[in-house]
Amino acid sequence: MLDFLIEYGYMGVFLAAFLAATVLPFGSEPVVLGVLAAGAESVPVLIAATIGNFLGGMSCYWLGWLGKRQWIVKYLKMPREKVDKWTDWLQGRGSWMAFFVFLPGVGDFFAVALGLLKANVWSVALWMFAGKFLRYLVLFGAFDWIKSLF
Repeated sequence: MLDFLIEYGYMGVFLAAFLAATVLPFGSEPVVLGVLAAGAESVPVLIAATIGNFLGGMSCYWLGWLGKRQWIVKYLKMPREKVDKWTDWLQGRGSWMAFFVFLPGVGDFFAVALGLLKANVWSVALWMFAGKFLRYLVLFGAFDWIKSLF
């Protein structure tokens, strides 16, 4: 599947980044780096990855907004204990916590929990976009640095 996504260039990056930001166990980094290594321009890859990942994260937020905890557990296969843990932890911390939705392992729970808490959508969107953008910016910087070594 990775080869398929890499072959589709910017659209493959967008799709990989979107899927990686949902509750599916998928990482976008191999596709992003594969497309960059194949010679794609970095700015369009950065834009495709950031927008795809942002929209995937916002889809988790909206699932939380629309859903009930029992639906999240049943249909998204998220353990009730983790949903409760992250919702309780995020309670009162504010929508700026959406910045950390990019974190592996907990980011999906953050996004769903912020939706369950009905955090301000515009603030969540702003912070989430900033976090996703900086995540890929760091990845691109690391790629450029490693590439310069060879």
